[in-house]
Order: sequence, then C-alpha cells, then structure tokens
Amino acid sequence: MRIHDQYELDFGTDVVEVRRTDRTGPGGHPVYADDTGIILAEISDRGEVRMLASGGHQDPAARVRARPVQPH
Repeated sequence: MRIHDQYELDFGTDVVEVRRTDRTGPGGHPVYADDTGIILAEISDRGEVRMLASGGHQDPAARVRARPVQPH
C-alpha cells in the first residue's frame, strides 16, 4: 500500500476525513489531521492507524479503519 494525502477514518459510527500534515508520528509514519486539528492519526503505508491525542483528557479510539480518498 502507498501513502495517500487524504483518508477517511471509520470509527464504526462516524466517518471523518483527514489530510496529511508535515509531521511524523512516533512510528515514523505521516500524521493526518481533520480540519479542526482535534483528530490526529498516524497512518502507515500498510494502512495501520494509530490514534494520537491532541489534548488532555482524550481516550483515543482503539479500532479505526482508514480508507484512502482518491483525488477528484
């Protein structure tokens, strides 16, 4: 799998679109953020998702699926 600029994160009940930032996460993979900057996720080139806390008192979701968004 390759690295994409945009993904949809599927939380089971909600879907959020995130875009690639210029940051990398603790695993060395790109960090993606939603428009608010509240939802942060590190997504590997194999589509593995690691949710990152953007502030205090957050409990990042454990099961999240990433789907690449194709450019229009």
